[in-house]
Amino acid sequence: MKLIHLADLHLGKRVNEFPMIEDQEYILLKILGVIDEERPDGILIAGDVYDKSVPSEDAMRLWDDFLVRLAKRSIPVYAISGNHDSAVRFADHGKLVDVTGIHLAPGYEGSLSSFTVEDAHGPVHIYLLPFIKPAMVRPFFEGEEIRDYTDACRLVIGRAAVDIAERNVLVAHQFVAGAERCESEENIGGLDNVSVDVFDAFDYVALGHLHGPQKVGRETVRYAGSPLKYSFSEKDHHKSVTVVELGEKGDVTVRTVPLVPKHDLREIRGSYMELTDRSFYEGTDTEDYIHAVLTDEEDVPDAMARLRSVYPNIMKLTYDNLRTRTNAEVTGAVDVEHKTPLELFSEFYELQNNQEMSEDQREVVNDMIVSIWEA
Repeated sequence: MKLIHLADLHLGKRVNEFPMIEDQEYILLKILGVIDEERPDGILIAGDVYDKSVPSEDAMRLWDDFLVRLAKRSIPVYAISGNHDSAVRFADHGKLVDVTGIHLAPGYEGSLSSFTVEDAHGPVHIYLLPFIKPAMVRPFFEGEEIRDYTDACRLVIGRAAVDIAERNVLVAHQFVAGAERCESEENIGGLDNVSVDVFDAFDYVALGHLHGPQKVGRETVRYAGSPLKYSFSEKDHHKSVTVVELGEKGDVTVRTVPLVPKHDLREIRGSYMELTDRSFYEGTDTEDYIHAVLTDEEDVPDAMARLRSVYPNIMKLTYDNLRTRTNAEVTGAVDVEHKTPLELFSEFYELQNNQEMSEDQREVVNDMIVSIWEA
């Protein structure tokens, strides 16, 4: 049995105030192309379909269109809500389930939704566990001590009475201890950790929540990752579609198919003159989403607007120089009465920028001080 594992679409997301909806539409078409090539028996979508609990109309339209396209291909879908999704809005498509095989689990209601499909080796049981917190689970387990996320997941999975003699797949949206986070993901200091042994009963665990594709503990507990880069902390990620093939019990293979975005999200570094030199950007896609790191020691006036003449989709501009590398504490000046205004300003400048003023700068500042003094 072949399954496609996706997660963290975050439809409707904006990155540095840039709308990503066109890029998301583009990448969903690429995913459909992978699906057409792979011809899977089912699609697993592990939460965070939307970026916000109240998604935009464009985001909802895009999700609807994706589901309709899958339904027309007669491919069953097994999707859960994530921490970014509204369970109520996620369930809006419930009527599709009976007609088209689109199975949506919006929120935990006391038991796991499960579906059984057959192949040449017998049944495969697919369990859907939407994002849960301990507080969501406690009302269904009165008298049980639920101290943390691990306790909550262990109890929920235990109640499902999974038959470990048969093949079992879980779709979940949690942070599994040992996985690698990035800046674009919510982090509550490790309090949301779930121990990987909670999932021992499953032959494959299709995880969502973290944006970097990765295994946790074993090859068959895996985050598919987001299909697009959603922060510059993800600039080195290689986005992909995860393909899972289940043979006989215990025989599971996992591989990935790369996804190439409409616009990459990447970082460039150098002085202003270097970054705007044709030899630097020639042969690159200047319409990518760019984080420009300027190494100039002095700030470049109106640098963002000027860089946009070459890189129209520049998202972020920072400096990496002596000033930014040193976190000197600027405190009150000492012996103020015996220092000239120029000396005081020079001390302040050196503390702030980790270097002395040039002679030209000293001359400009001195002229300004004299002018102010005379006024």
